[in-house]
Amino acid sequence: MDLGLKGKSAVITAASKGLGKATALEFAKEGAHILISSRDETELQKTQAEIKKISGNPHIEYTVCDVMNAEEIQQLARKAVSLNGTIDVLVNNAGGPPAGTFEDFEDEDWSRAFELNLLSFVRTIREVLPSMKKQQSGRIINIASSSIKQTLDNLILSNTFRAGIVGLSKSLSQELARDNILINTVGPGRIATDRVASLDEKNAEKLGMTSEEIRKKAEQSIPIGRYGEPEEFARAVVFLASEGNTYLTGQSLVVDGGLVKAL
Repeated sequence: MDLGLKGKSAVITAASKGLGKATALEFAKEGAHILISSRDETELQKTQAEIKKISGNPHIEYTVCDVMNAEEIQQLARKAVSLNGTIDVLVNNAGGPPAGTFEDFEDEDWSRAFELNLLSFVRTIREVLPSMKKQQSGRIINIASSSIKQTLDNLILSNTFRAGIVGLSKSLSQELARDNILINTVGPGRIATDRVASLDEKNAEKLGMTSEEIRKKAEQSIPIGRYGEPEEFARAVVFLASEGNTYLTGQSLVVDGGLVKAL
């Protein structure tokens, strides 16, 4: 299937590593013109070079952007338009909030998680919509968590604000459909990233186990029997953002190897 992404302008936030990086690489393989961002310019430079080398796609640019900074988000959108003339695809991504239970967090923690994991998505969408509406076409993918279907223990901040992303996406799918702008949410399950490894280590410390034991235990609960690879997650994102998807909008997809049992 030709996904129709060659030459398309894609903006991907938090893309210097993990799921964002894997997603950027899959877009690059499809020939898209990509602008990646994160807070770390050194990591962005490394990621840019790596994606160019692996994909053979020279149209990979980067810009430093802290998604908790409204002005830097505005600059990100302006750079994408200046580079490629428009924005066809936005992939919203952000680092996860800290693990913990309700009594672990104060107002400051809740405010920071809100700004990082929900308000940042609102702001980036706001900045790309003028371009998408002008051309009467666009795709927005919001990366969340499997907690959009089933809450996760010891991750109350994530459970709360990832659910907000789903509400945002569903509401916007109704508002933006007339402009042929499709918006969907994709939640990773146990994908082999640094974030998941860090959570495994914290659980191991809490339970007096090794991280390897935690991983093996987790894999036993996954019907496919293993953690997913970042590229497996990324391919789902790329399809939803492509011309292969012309009718899916307002949906919440979990890429989890069958882990989540909720309908």
